[in-house]
Amino acid sequence: MRRYETIIIIDPDLSDEERDPVFVRLKEVISQQGGLLVLIDEWGSKKLAYEIMKKARGYYIRLDYCGTATLINELERVCRIDDRILKYMTILLEADVDIGNIEKEMAEREIKQSVTDQNDESDFGKDDSHAIEHESVEDKKIQAEGNGGE
Repeated sequence: MRRYETIIIIDPDLSDEERDPVFVRLKEVISQQGGLLVLIDEWGSKKLAYEIMKKARGYYIRLDYCGTATLINELERVCRIDDRILKYMTILLEADVDIGNIEKEMAEREIKQSVTDQNDESDFGKDDSHAIEHESVEDKKIQAEGNGGE
């Protein structure tokens, strides 16, 4: 099995609800063809280098997955016939991959993400008294300097 990366540019005028079926279809193609989806990385809306179908912006998505040549053929066929997809490009990342290592990498990424999410949630309600205290000390210094000059 090989590891690939496909960059897809979707019509930026689509809402999140209209964009979701594109993601679902791409995931279905990968799973139907016996591939392993490693990561969907949404880059968001960005300015294009040149207009594509009279659009100056595009919504970028990066798919990282493992599969065979038949998977690539089917994925690119789906991208060609879908009017919501402006452009796509597939790149071979690795010629021979070990699925066990890929699954381990995915599990580690998931653990890191869950730890990051937990830290973000715990930081949400914290009191920023140190910042406020530092700010008030600075204000007092400024006031003292101002009063000393009069």
